[in-house]
Amino acid sequence: GPTGGLEAYPRTDPAISVAVGSGERLRLGRQARWPAGRWSVVAGFVEPGETLAQAVVREVREETGVAVRAVRYAGDQPWPFPGALMLGFFADADPDAPDPVAGEELEAAAWFDRDAVLAGLAASDAPEGPSPPRLAFSPRVSIARALIEAWAHGR
Repeated sequence: GPTGGLEAYPRTDPAISVAVGSGERLRLGRQARWPAGRWSVVAGFVEPGETLAQAVVREVREETGVAVRAVRYAGDQPWPFPGALMLGFFADADPDAPDPVAGEELEAAAWFDRDAVLAGLAASDAPEGPSPPRLAFSPRVSIARALIEAWAHGR
């Protein structure tokens, strides 16, 4: 054939997305470039030589200063970043874990209770109003949104 019989194996970079729960609270962060009111779960790339669980623990600590344990795999999806595979996880912080501190990649990080998260899910699906919602999430197609919905509904 035109490629001279060579097979190409493009790189796939694994990335993690993690919903961190602390009792009845969910840890969310926001980036400055996102639309007003938009928050999401922690995400980041897996570094060479670390396991997926190690990447989850490191990213959460780097981005929010929160220590997590009990990392559980939730699902995955191809990511609209070329060559990335997004792997979703749940992880637990202590119920009395301190307020998160936003790392370099985040403008803000905070705990949100279940009622606030449920209200944010409803606002995310409502038509845009005159003022931005206090809390809103990415579209339904994203694994981040699926993780937030699963946490909010106790799954």
